[in-house]
Amino acid sequence: MRVYIPATLPILSELAKRGELGPGPLTGYAVTPALREWYVEGDEEELEFAAMTEAGRGALRLLAADPLAPRRRVVVAAELFDAVVTPVGTPVSREQGVEPGEVRIDGVIALRDIASFHIDDVAAEPAVGEAALMVHKADEGDEDAQFTVDGVEDYDLLWFATQELPDLL
Repeated sequence: MRVYIPATLPILSELAKRGELGPGPLTGYAVTPALREWYVEGDEEELEFAAMTEAGRGALRLLAADPLAPRRRVVVAAELFDAVVTPVGTPVSREQGVEPGEVRIDGVIALRDIASFHIDDVAAEPAVGEAALMVHKADEGDEDAQFTVDGVEDYDLLWFATQELPDLL
């Protein structure tokens, strides 16, 4: 199963040192039955994009918790066995702060299981920084904060192969 895990550049640095993410449980996002139900009309590519977008929002929450991290969203895409991934989102869970594609990952994610990294360009840092300050207010329903957080999605995450990890850091 392809799972998108929110991260930050310091988390990637730890991954490079240790060769793994975790230990779990970790939060990730994937194309789950609940996400399929939420996006009834979406094809597989659109569903994958929705899961990655949810992970990008998760990365904003991590940035909000780490004011010293560079203001760039990071999403780690990994191929994991279904047995270590448990869906926690439901079609109506969004109202309770859980996204439909949210999953719990038990155990560690080895570097060999990672397919790619998706990271904001440096040019996105001001917008990402502002969105990180507003993400919790957006989660609580503040429409102005939501507008700021949604605006960051205008910045595409850049794709990087796992071999590029040393260069990213």
